[in-house]
Amino acid sequence: MERVWYAAYGSNLSRERFSYYLVGGRPAGAARTYPGARDRTPPARDQALLLPGQLYFAWESPTWTGGVAFYDPAARDGTPGVAARAYLLSVRQFSDVAAQEMHRPPGEEVDVAGLLAHAPVATLGPGRYETLHRVAELEGLPVVTFSAPWSIETAPLNAPSTAYLRRIADGLREAHEWSTDEVCDYLLACPGMRPTWDRESLARSTG
Repeated sequence: MERVWYAAYGSNLSRERFSYYLVGGRPAGAARTYPGARDRTPPARDQALLLPGQLYFAWESPTWTGGVAFYDPAARDGTPGVAARAYLLSVRQFSDVAAQEMHRPPGEEVDVAGLLAHAPVATLGPGRYETLHRVAELEGLPVVTFSAPWSIETAPLNAPSTAYLRRIADGLREAHEWSTDEVCDYLLACPGMRPTWDRESLARSTG
């Protein structure tokens, strides 16, 4: 396998924000500088996807402050699913994105094919984005994302910051062409958002 689709569902929905994982640097509103990938070529393509499961916000991010987005593929609460954006990357690029998500230095290859050969979930470590999920297949290639080992029921729910939500809202408009109302409907349905955020404050902060 030489290429893989990386499905982003949090701030990396924004193509501009995701670019820092490839070219390096510090995104606006973040407290972290990224080293970037060994191969800094832009994604070959990207595509909007809707994944089964539920998005929620939890933990306390040292990068953004406030909670960050996590994916629970087993959650089924009647919502339409998780809005994602799949980027077509080389396996080397994906490996370096994964390393930076896990707060590790880039440079070590992730054996995506081997890890997911027999099961749709693989554990790379105990950390927050060290659980690998194969969530779909697109054009004969796996669509893979990261999340935490916990579920919504056991997660330390926490509301996200304004800067973080702006990135998600930007990405939802770019990839899914959603209106501000659609963005608000989607995000306010996610566990961890309320009572910190309501429709008026969310629309004002991300519109």
